[in-house]
Amino acid sequence: MSRLTDLIANAKAKDSQLGADLEREFRALSSRLSFGLNFERHKPEAVELPQRPVRRGDKVRVLPPRGSTTKGDRRLWQVKKIVKGGGKKRAELECLDTPAEQSTAQIDDLVVVAEFRDTIYPGLAATGKVSRGGDKPWHTVINGENYHVLKALTWTHRGKVDVIYIDPPYNTRDKDWKYNNDYVNADDLYRHSKWLAMMERRLVLAKELLNPADSVLIVTIDEKEYLRLGLLLEQMFPEARIQMVTSVINHSGVARDKEFYRADEYLFFVFFGDAAVTPIGEDMLNSPESMEGKRIDIWNRLLRRGTDAQREDSEKQFYPFWVDPKRKCIHSVGDYIPLGVSPNTVQPPAPNLVACWPIRSNESEGRWQISAATARKGLKEGTVRLGAYSRKRKRWSISYLRNAEKERIDRGEIEIVGKDENGVLILKQSDTVARIKNPVSVWNQRSHNAGAGGSNVIRALLPGRKFPFPKSVYAVEDALRFFVKENPEALVLDFFSGSGTTAHSVMRLNKQDGGRRQCICVTNNEVSADEQKALREQGLRPGDPDWEQWGICDYITKPRVQAAITGKTANGDPIRGDYKFTDEFPMAEGLLENAEFFTLTYETPVAVNYQTAFNRIASLLWLRAGSVGRRIDKLPKTGWEVVDSYGLLVELDRATDFLKAARKAKKLGIAYIVTDDERRFQAIARRLPEGVEAIRLYESYLKNFAFANGDDA
Repeated sequence: MSRLTDLIANAKAKDSQLGADLEREFRALSSRLSFGLNFERHKPEAVELPQRPVRRGDKVRVLPPRGSTTKGDRRLWQVKKIVKGGGKKRAELECLDTPAEQSTAQIDDLVVVAEFRDTIYPGLAATGKVSRGGDKPWHTVINGENYHVLKALTWTHRGKVDVIYIDPPYNTRDKDWKYNNDYVNADDLYRHSKWLAMMERRLVLAKELLNPADSVLIVTIDEKEYLRLGLLLEQMFPEARIQMVTSVINHSGVARDKEFYRADEYLFFVFFGDAAVTPIGEDMLNSPESMEGKRIDIWNRLLRRGTDAQREDSEKQFYPFWVDPKRKCIHSVGDYIPLGVSPNTVQPPAPNLVACWPIRSNESEGRWQISAATARKGLKEGTVRLGAYSRKRKRWSISYLRNAEKERIDRGEIEIVGKDENGVLILKQSDTVARIKNPVSVWNQRSHNAGAGGSNVIRALLPGRKFPFPKSVYAVEDALRFFVKENPEALVLDFFSGSGTTAHSVMRLNKQDGGRRQCICVTNNEVSADEQKALREQGLRPGDPDWEQWGICDYITKPRVQAAITGKTANGDPIRGDYKFTDEFPMAEGLLENAEFFTLTYETPVAVNYQTAFNRIASLLWLRAGSVGRRIDKLPKTGWEVVDSYGLLVELDRATDFLKAARKAKKLGIAYIVTDDERRFQAIARRLPEGVEAIRLYESYLKNFAFANGDDA
């Protein structure tokens, strides 16, 4: 070993980069296990940044001519100088592989490349938002290389994430995923080690983001890589508990030539600290049923509660039940009345009948859970009944059986004893069919079908747009529910976001119980492999607007999240169809949530120090403060500003005014103080209200990212 160490030292003296690379590989080889998972780390990953301006000192690649479909020159060059001439900028280049080789190229023919061992200084450029959630925290969708976004999140969310759910590439076929901007082919002898190296780098950062005291990592995979993934997780997280679940996602099966058809996939659950499955009464193996359907109460109130429960939220679900007070039964169900029409103007269909309207406890006009037509059908079946009469409120309550309870009757968990004098079913809990508290490790739910809950949902939200192999929104929702049910303010991260299913699932979970959970989704704007060739033949390149419009983030993820919130398609039409299973309601109702979209930017430490990059760093300050309320997007002219969740002090001479405002703020969590003077920073920090975290800008930001990345490569 000493001989190798000497050789590496000599190599570093002659070529520092070569010596560093050799030392990195030596460390990797010497740390290999005698038993377990050993794999090649390969050369550091690199990502092309087509929308990043070319600067002196950048690493770049020379692009092939427009219209060409070839890969072009894959070597890395360094920009030594940028010169103007003939109306266009040109760059003088030096080849990083062979420094003696020099060249020149037009700036327009270069693309900046970032290797994963490079130090980055990230920012976020806002690209749009949609808001229907009032003061709720904002969900965020970030377009960028997920490794670099994870680096950025180590400053904003280190140790704060409750659940990470990822659906990484399954490494199953040609053009499934990229390594160093090249697709990994199915016949690549190193495809498995490349996949493992890619996953390892990201999981290292994911571990930094998870709350070590109580959090869970969920990773989905199929049979091609599940064995290697399992070993990788065990080696990376020896302190965690790991369990694998099998989930049926296609009852027909996916064809495998000369093999069994594949009907399932796998979910690895990695439990950190006190993380545990929350019992919700579902076994996940039998027929689907809702979380609420497992409660002891069989009958449920028909008056809608929680969010989205006002009359104006669903006009057609504001109608009367006509009650016969003498017989204490429902006589009939009336028709809905339009907004603006008073219930007092509606006459009963027969004398002595009393109207029961969906009036909430605060005396505001609410709405029923079901339509009038469904209520009439339930009245005939005996699944809608009159409840108790409130002398205080002077009105009756109405109860009903949801589809979940009807399915429990079919399974024998609820027994039908008979009917009462009004035709209402008499029910009781079964004495023989036991309830299962926790789910088993094999899931078989109709709602998890990738077609019904994935492709069909995408088709409804984004008519005419396709996304390959989307997850069922209900499957993701179920997996998350076991860990966020009792945490209505949980933070969920998905850094292989794809179509945005995880964000959609978190928003649906919030609707079901009025939660304020957040989701951070990280995706890129990669154009599908099939479309890339055609676009290149048209003379387009990544970075061109006509190319970027077809990328995953701009074409699928952002419009999907927006459609889910607004209830309208990208064309502005109401979404057709209903959500199914756990929470059934029209998709056109939308979701009362907030979401903002960002693109990752790459800043220079000089720009950060001199605050010329503040408008892009600003979003990171807001994210670190919880993504709540208003954001400080510009340097305040007064030298300081305090908003909902954080404050910013730029001019220390205005500290007194800043501190007064900070003491008045009700939900202030962080105070960012811009200074190079540690003594003055500490003096101001001591005067902040109790519980407010003081952060020194830009020292904290720069220190977080200015570390050697050799171990990550």
